[in-house]
Amino acid sequence: MVSNSKGPNEQSTTVRERHREAARELIRDENIKLYLGGEWVDSDSGQSIDVTNPTTGEPLATVQAGNRADVERAVTAAWRGFDTWSEYEPRERQQMLTEIADRIDAERERFAQLDVLDNGKPITEARIDIELVVDHFRYFAGALRTLEGRTVPTNGNRHVETIREPYGVVGQITPWNFPLLMAAWKLAPALAAGNAVVLKPAEETPLSLIELVHQIDDLVPAGTINVVTGYGPEAGRALVRHDRIRKLAFTGAVETGRGVMKDAAGSITDLTLELGGKSPILVFPDADVDTAVDVAIDAMFYNTGECCCAGSRLFVHEAIHDEFVSAFVDAAEVLTIADPLLESTDIGPEITRTQLNRTEHYIKLAEDVGAEILIGGRAPASEALADGNFIEPTIIAEVPHDTRVVQEEIFGPVELVFEWTGYDEMMRFANNVDFGLAAGIVTDSLSTAHRAARDIEAGNIWVNQHNDFPAGQPFGGYKQSGIGRETARETIEAYTQTKTINYKLNQ
Repeated sequence: MVSNSKGPNEQSTTVRERHREAARELIRDENIKLYLGGEWVDSDSGQSIDVTNPTTGEPLATVQAGNRADVERAVTAAWRGFDTWSEYEPRERQQMLTEIADRIDAERERFAQLDVLDNGKPITEARIDIELVVDHFRYFAGALRTLEGRTVPTNGNRHVETIREPYGVVGQITPWNFPLLMAAWKLAPALAAGNAVVLKPAEETPLSLIELVHQIDDLVPAGTINVVTGYGPEAGRALVRHDRIRKLAFTGAVETGRGVMKDAAGSITDLTLELGGKSPILVFPDADVDTAVDVAIDAMFYNTGECCCAGSRLFVHEAIHDEFVSAFVDAAEVLTIADPLLESTDIGPEITRTQLNRTEHYIKLAEDVGAEILIGGRAPASEALADGNFIEPTIIAEVPHDTRVVQEEIFGPVELVFEWTGYDEMMRFANNVDFGLAAGIVTDSLSTAHRAARDIEAGNIWVNQHNDFPAGQPFGGYKQSGIGRETARETIEAYTQTKTINYKLNQ
């Protein structure tokens, strides 16, 4: 059985009280306003959105429901901010981003616990996220000094050179699964390149970003960063459609990404899209079973499966299939589902009841086509977790590869296991989805890893590991998993435009 509780100290009242106490200590204001032009202001709509704790089901705070008028104010404020920020020399921008990193680092536990409260991720994973946030701000602080133009060889009395300039004001929309980390992935390179930003966070998880704004309010020039909270169809769409937004970066679902592309077409706005995934993990016959199990656990159950690059399709060679599956099930059974504020918790709640229902729906679809549920598929038995959005880690076998549960992204802790014999057929199935964000390979053979990595249609390949995101490593997808790359030097270039200057020299 999956471990669902920690004993007598895990009564539901204790979980609720632990979260209430953390919220009282960490949340500055239960009625969060918009941040425009360096000031906290009310939304034009006069409406608000509840931010709910996925562990307890209790409200944490409210945020303003921004609308088109608020986005207009934010964009205007951002262009004013750009007038100031664009005058900062590279060394000054570098110093600023380094100081932002230092301030986050100094309050890393506070930021981690805020992500636990409104996202539900285990505290040990939230701390890893914040470490990466700090690392990415520091990386782009350095990378901005590498932005250079070039001289184009010419003949005669001409001199041709290029320079890179910021777009001006960029719009950014971040998801709920990695609240502060996804914001850092977008804010750091945009600011490094010299842009001002209007950012709309997911309405479910604004707390750590709002805290960041409080932490750096005295540091960043007014209008350089503007935050509009609100729903996607109102605030998000207004941002995407705005004709004074020169660059857009969006992370989220494929369906929403398609809408972003359509809406951005009206202004021919440049786009970076990081969308969904249905990533394969390929386990070869020479793989060490213990290593393969560790990789599979991390690939699927990290962040409760709410990860776009989750290794949700597991292809295991017949030579070690039975041994692996037995060990994999055993490893999943001992994962601890509990209060994510506890150090020993492995699996937290899903973000919302809607997302939980979606996961349960896909499990039911698998059962309807005759699949075998090897473990999980149910809510945990612990009464302490009854008010949260919890579901056991689930492993499913015998699923036809052309069914919805295999072809569509679930975004929950559900792993699908397939047995394979021939390399070519396995690779055909591995690539037979509309996504191409990531993949994993487990093998002791360098030549096998190299061949498989070349054959997989995905933008990110991990070998004998998964979910490793060092700053400087490009991240992005093939096919319907997105456009462009984040977290690397080419990201900062994507937040700039190339200007060519052609001189005719007088003789």
